[in-house]
Order: sequence, then structure tokens, then C-alpha cells
Amino acid sequence: MPISINIVSIFPEFFSSPLSCGLMAKAREQGLLHFEFINPREFARDRHRSVDDRPYGGGPGMVMLPEPLDRALCSLPPGCRSLIMTPQGRPLTQDVVGDLAGEKSLALVCGRYEGIDERIREKFDPEPVSVGDFVLNGGEAAAMCLIEAVARRIPGFMGRMESAGEESFADGILEYPHYTRPEEYAGRRVPEILLSGDHGRVAKWRRKKALENTLHYRPDLLESAFLSASDVKKLKEASSGTVARNLYLALIHYPVLNKFNRPGTTSLTNLDIHDIGRVSRTYGLGRYFLCTPVKDQKALARRLLEHWVGGPGAAGNPDRSEALSGVEVLDDLAAARKRVFELSGMEPVVVGTSAKMGDDALTADALRSTLKEKPVLLVLGTGHGLHPSLISSCDQVMRPLRPVAEYNHMSVRSAASIILDRIIGDFF
Repeated sequence: MPISINIVSIFPEFFSSPLSCGLMAKAREQGLLHFEFINPREFARDRHRSVDDRPYGGGPGMVMLPEPLDRALCSLPPGCRSLIMTPQGRPLTQDVVGDLAGEKSLALVCGRYEGIDERIREKFDPEPVSVGDFVLNGGEAAAMCLIEAVARRIPGFMGRMESAGEESFADGILEYPHYTRPEEYAGRRVPEILLSGDHGRVAKWRRKKALENTLHYRPDLLESAFLSASDVKKLKEASSGTVARNLYLALIHYPVLNKFNRPGTTSLTNLDIHDIGRVSRTYGLGRYFLCTPVKDQKALARRLLEHWVGGPGAAGNPDRSEALSGVEVLDDLAAARKRVFELSGMEPVVVGTSAKMGDDALTADALRSTLKEKPVLLVLGTGHGLHPSLISSCDQVMRPLRPVAEYNHMSVRSAASIILDRIIGDFF
């Protein structure tokens, strides 16, 4: 179905070259795409044809005037679906592209300078769309990205529509690697399977490589991609787990705060040992440390672990034995820090946790990036949280799980599970 695209821009010449070459030029010749350019400057009524002015409230840059843009948008054909290219918009994904490709008429509003007067957005309510978390000189480059992506979904635009079905993001993952002649180049050969002529094996190889590419370059896509049981098996084989193994967890029982906000010591609990031990094993952590200076508490924990790891409990419940095999009992945070150094050969970054929001609080994404380079010792507190002296000794402190919630007092077992999932998830 042909699509009419109306481009609202003060620089319509920006589009002259990209719309006049390659597949785009052919699509215009065939009538699959039709473009109209609407320049707000042509709707300005002062002698300078002004389209921008200084912002109220001061600050750098200029803002697009509302009057010329208002008149330009009023000239759009009726029934036209309007979008504005802005970093504030929803991401331009393949699903959004597919939705837009079903429209008969689109309008793309390209802002310039610091942006457009907010009253234009309030009056016309164009859909905000973003091509990425970065800032461009204007919306024209972003609009061109959208145009190309939408055009590729129009029947007849590409020679073979199945080509679009095998591209990156078509089924939620990245594309497999490609090879062409010669068979050997710079000492590197084309994979033998691609020369076999066995289309079934080639298809399986391509799916495997597509999954590996996604796991390596864009693991975040796997959270929402459709995955079969076979896909998950391939991912499990390809996953290195380096990030998870670099993460260590310490559960502190002293010094912590009691309900009166005073320093104190808490007792080890069977649930904390078992549940956080299983969570730590599930997410592949390097170790889980129980930290308490109380001798009888340490002795109790060690007896319990011996029962499940090497005693009668191991034979009766091997899964529990495997989970608790990564649990160690130590005196305090300093001992846990030393133990991580012994295991990894590197000084760990010690990251505290708190229900209180502080300045420069560390996000889960930032912590995950740190894990790619060095070990991290994540510190959880029992009772009513870590004592301030312990918090201050940490290198960084994580952002609370619910920083804007009115109530933020969950169990340490729940907190551990949620934090680990946010940091590691299933594909990091």
C-alpha cells in the first residue's frame, strides 16, 4: 500500500539526496512512496521570516516559534498521523515501524534548535518518537531513519520480502553473520556449513549465530524476544556467566540498625541461609558470605552447612546441597573483602545497599558494567539495615529498590532476589 509522507522541516533540502538514490528513488518512481515538504518558514509573517526566538526563563539556544509551526501543521491533509522526532519519544522499534507501515498518510515534524514551543505539542499532540538516547542537530536525520525503516516494510520496496523477515529485530533478535566470495580472505575461511548445501543445517547454524550475536551485543533484547526451548539451550551453551561470577554477596549481622535506629547485632536465620543461598546459586554468584562476629552463631551456621553440603542432607536433597556449597561463614565485611581478593586476585568494589536514597546512588546497569571489569562485593544488611559507619566504608551505594515509594521495608531475602535479578537478569 503506497504511503504519503509529509515532512515538516525548515530544511527540506536535507532530504534531497537520500530520497533520490537507491531503493528509495525506485520506490518514488513506482509510486510506493510520495513526499510533501512543508516549511514552517513559509508560514512566518514577519519580513525576516523568523521561525525561532529566545526561550522564556533564559538559557542557551533558541526555541521554534509557535505561530509559523501552528500554521504549517494546520495545512496538513486530514487523517494524517502526526509524529514528532524527539529524544523524549518512545523508541523507534521494529514493532513501531510495522505499525506505521500500515498507515496511508504520515506527517513527521522535525524540530530544530533547543526544540519547539511546548504549546504546539499541547495543541496538536503529535506522537513523540525517538531513534536513540542521544541528541541531534534537528529531527531531520531521525526522520530519515524512520522513513527508511518504514519503507522497507512496504510490499514491493525490496526485491524479496523474505529479506526483511531475516533482518535484525525481525523476530526480536539480531541477525546472523554474512559471508560471500571468495571462500578464503585474509587467512579466514567461510564456515564450512555454509558451503554444505544442507539448508536445514544452515538454518540451524544461522539461528544459533543470531542468538550468540544478540547475547554478546544486545542481551537486553532477549528479555522480550520469542525464544523456543531449543533457543534457550543454545543460549545456555553460549553464555559465559562472567558477570555473575564476578559478583559476591555479603549478608551483614553486625553492625546493623535495630528498630530504634541504634547499632546492634542480629541473629542468623535458617531462611536467610537457605533462601539467599539458593538465589545466589541460581544467579551464578561467586560466593555468598554470612558475616557475624558471634561465635555460637558462626558455629551454628557451620553445623547447618555441613549437614546440607557434606552430611545426611546432601544425600536427601542434592539440589539444596549444591546451592549451599557456595556459602561461607566469616567474621565481618573486612573478612569478606579479603576473601574476594583471595578468590579473584583483585580488590573488589564494595557496594552497599540502603532503603534511603543518597546522592550519586549506583544503578543496576552501572553496577553490571563494573562487573565486566572487576569483582563486586554487594553488601546487604539485616535488621533495619546497615549501620551508617558500614555504609560510609563502602565504595558506592546502590539506589534503593523503590526510591519513590512511600513504603520501602521488605525482607532481606526479597531484596536480595530483586537486586540480583536487576543486575544479572537471565541474559547478562
